[in-house]
Amino acid sequence: MREFAAADFDDLLLLDSDPRVLKYINGGKPMARAEVEAALQRVTGYYALYPGLGVWRASRRDNGAFVGWYCLKYCPPTTDVEVGYRLLFDAWGKGFATEGARALVDYGFTDLGVTRIIGVTHPGNKASQHVLQKSGLRDAGWGRYYNRRLRLFIAEAPQRSRAAELRERSALR
Repeated sequence: MREFAAADFDDLLLLDSDPRVLKYINGGKPMARAEVEAALQRVTGYYALYPGLGVWRASRRDNGAFVGWYCLKYCPPTTDVEVGYRLLFDAWGKGFATEGARALVDYGFTDLGVTRIIGVTHPGNKASQHVLQKSGLRDAGWGRYYNRRLRLFIAEAPQRSRAAELRERSALR
């Protein structure tokens, strides 16, 4: 994973032009070039606004080929931190979504100190719901996000034991 740059435009255009990829996002309507340009500008501007959060380019480890993106970002208009992903159709079913989501949930809890992470999906997107559950999020029913009624999944940060806190404090002395 790495931050997006202007040079990634063609990869994003390919991703957001596939009706299969967008089926549960906007009903399968390919995004126009101008929409993708605006989205890329928002994504690259997000890094400075919200350090540690963002949308990251996802690539294969073996050959570096673009497979899509992963995100850990605020879910507007709330202060909920959302984990998400969008992958090329050819990357579906190969474990990329689960690998990225798990890594970002761990990063959010461990490195950023986030206490709660959500994921939202279209009610019909059973594959994405399965990914969220495999990534440690539990089905919490329904929520209203992105001006739509969506399935809501939630993970709470693991609670540290009092003994672990005391050990850490004594090690710092």
